[in-house]
Amino acid sequence: MRGCRLIVPNSLMKHALCQTDEIDDPGSMGFEFEHNGEPCNLFVVHHGGQFYGYINSCPHTGVNLEWLENQFLDRDNAFIQCATHDALFEIDTGACIAGPCAGDSLKKIELLQQNGELFALLDD
Repeated sequence: MRGCRLIVPNSLMKHALCQTDEIDDPGSMGFEFEHNGEPCNLFVVHHGGQFYGYINSCPHTGVNLEWLENQFLDRDNAFIQCATHDALFEIDTGACIAGPCAGDSLKKIELLQQNGELFALLDD
């Protein structure tokens, strides 16, 4: 997705996602919005009191990861899981530890928590 790029420190655009209490711990939520005129799909995982954001795209084929709406975690809520290939990714790093893209990583998104609200920070 060309319009959904990682952060460049000099120019950031803040996108409001949700209230922090809207995502269970552990839990996940997907978001789709327009950024620089193009669609941007990302998801956030809330785990161990921390929030982690990633582009919603499997490094193997580029498909969305969720198997149901807002379901990005495996049954044990221990890993992010690709619904298409069952690849497993570490929640805190996005590193693929099992599946056809082992050794690859999800693209991380910088998040900001401010006054109980969660924002994605993307380059302008």
